Amino acid sequence: MPDHITTSIRTRTMTAPAVVKADICVLGAGISGTSAALEAARLGRRVVLIDGAPALGGQAIGSIVGTIIGLYSHGPEPYQLTHGIADELIRDLDEIGALYKRHSTRGTFTFQYDVIELGRWMERKVEAAGIRVLVGAILTGVDFANRRVERLELATRFGPVTVEANGFVDASGDASLCWQAGLEVREPDTPLYGSLNFLLEGFDEAQVAALDHEELYDRLAEQGPKYDLVRHDGFLFSFPGKGFTLANITHIETPLDPLQVADTIFAGRRQADNVVRFLKDEYPDMFGEVRVRAYGNPGMRQTRWIVGRRQLTLAEIRSGVRPDDAVVRCAWSVELHDRESLVHWEEFGPEHMHYIPLGSMAPRQADNIVATGRCIDADPYALSSVRVMGPCIGMGAAAHSLDLAGTDPVHQIDITNLQQRLYDNLERTD
Repeated sequence: MPDHITTSIRTRTMTAPAVVKADICVLGAGISGTSAALEAARLGRRVVLIDGAPALGGQAIGSIVGTIIGLYSHGPEPYQLTHGIADELIRDLDEIGALYKRHSTRGTFTFQYDVIELGRWMERKVEAAGIRVLVGAILTGVDFANRRVERLELATRFGPVTVEANGFVDASGDASLCWQAGLEVREPDTPLYGSLNFLLEGFDEAQVAALDHEELYDRLAEQGPKYDLVRHDGFLFSFPGKGFTLANITHIETPLDPLQVADTIFAGRRQADNVVRFLKDEYPDMFGEVRVRAYGNPGMRQTRWIVGRRQLTLAEIRSGVRPDDAVVRCAWSVELHDRESLVHWEEFGPEHMHYIPLGSMAPRQADNIVATGRCIDADPYALSSVRVMGPCIGMGAAAHSLDLAGTDPVHQIDITNLQQRLYDNLERTD
């Protein structure tokens, strides 16, 4: 060990941005972006995965979503709808006790997961796949010409970076790539609410597991105003044997104005603290010693999304008609958070199935972008059904469409070839 550590004095010099070249660039490292990056890497493509946060995981980790929904069909014998990477996730997390499978009252299966373990799983998979990763990288500009993105300009705390690629995946959640490229986007004209989820500890696990949620909702509606609570539904899910429960009982506005983001965080955490006061007072035997273990980041549901070659509509979801360019299937309910107090649900019957077309993932003004996650093109009701984690994993199909396109327009790929690649996610019922 040296006797002392020396330092050098430097001043910043103006240097050219670092340049990263790839076949496919994915902007956004949430569950849909990470799935697309992994799919692309397994196709032998050079992939770069970018996120503005200092770690991978997006809302699945940072916002403590905590549950995987929309991965199974609905009915007396639910079956898995999305395979591939989803199979690996289920297998690997189940082996280490980081996944809990629940039979939902809606006639399907959902999963509760350990946020820390899922985050590490994503990191290990990305690293093993040889994907280049840029975290803490903020998109500042997009070079877009002749219907194609040529490069992204990014700012990091260590200097600017330029990323060049043949194809791009907009998995940003807010259509940030398309917005910065000057493409058309959609924004809701009325508020659509997000949630600030949080983890609780110090409660009676057996009682929480048996909690009557309908009674909880009635009490929230009756007593919630005393605690400045705005939402009258939601859930408390305890992970057996882990000592924590996931709370999703808040509603917050999710503005696109950067100066309002901090206000959203503060408002969500105030609501979380008020939920704790409510639980302690109203359920003292169950929650008398409860406390917040961790606050999530604001969870955004529907903020800004692309204008695709076609828009997925509520009527299409209700009908269950399979479009010619279907690439993902889904059975989750309409779950629109359009009111501060309650969620608008529309349930579908057993064995109901609806589909995401490639046309709703491909911006109509661009040839080498495919969107995934909550920024695909759908009307607000339809989007509220397909933006959940199950189909978001299935939207790794974006990688296959860009792989088939190469340097040609993604709109012109052979859909039959694409659907053959996606057979398990479109056809399997085992």
